[in-house]
Amino acid sequence: MEKVFLYHGTFDKIVTPFWGGGDDKHDYGRGFYLTDDMDLAKEWAVCKPNEENGWVHKYELDCEGLEILDFQERSIMSWLAELMKHRDAADSKRYRVLAAKFIEKYGVDTSRYDVIKGWRADASYFYIAKEFVRDNIDVEILEELLSLGGLGIQYCIKSKLAYSRLHEIKEELKAVDYKEFNDKYNKRDAEARNNMRKLVDSDANKVINVFSTLF
Repeated sequence: MEKVFLYHGTFDKIVTPFWGGGDDKHDYGRGFYLTDDMDLAKEWAVCKPNEENGWVHKYELDCEGLEILDFQERSIMSWLAELMKHRDAADSKRYRVLAAKFIEKYGVDTSRYDVIKGWRADASYFYIAKEFVRDNIDVEILEELLSLGGLGIQYCIKSKLAYSRLHEIKEELKAVDYKEFNDKYNKRDAEARNNMRKLVDSDANKVINVFSTLF
């Protein structure tokens, strides 16, 4: 993989990515988030209920020499541990204690990577996360649950080097209609949650190998 085209969906017509920007509470912490799927970028551009149209910015990322961590090549546990570093699936003391142990056992040191690639933990993910940390989901069905969620793949630009390799193709900026793509986003999320609940309630969920038994 030398060069890839990526898309950033947002309410902002003008975007200036910079090293150190972003929010610590995003999936992979501070960084600039993009996807290689134009349609998902359009949905993510208008996923908030404020009825504003959005924008999709197109970028080219030169990957030569970059260290890229791809969570698709790791275990589901590693991905969940990374999310737990930045986002809380519960606010109880039990969760905080067990999450720390989970991260220690399954977490990956991401500090040396320029780019992190992996699933985007959208709203439907939190249904999985909350049920998982409550010991209501067996590890055996985790991967299938995530596939039902339709989670898109995102790239998180982390290092100064990676930011220097990212260039916007400004002439390909696209406007996004709120109603059309917000409806698609909500439909995708509702369908995902419904399919997830069916699997969690099915006999395939043995509820034996659960969150609190993994340490």
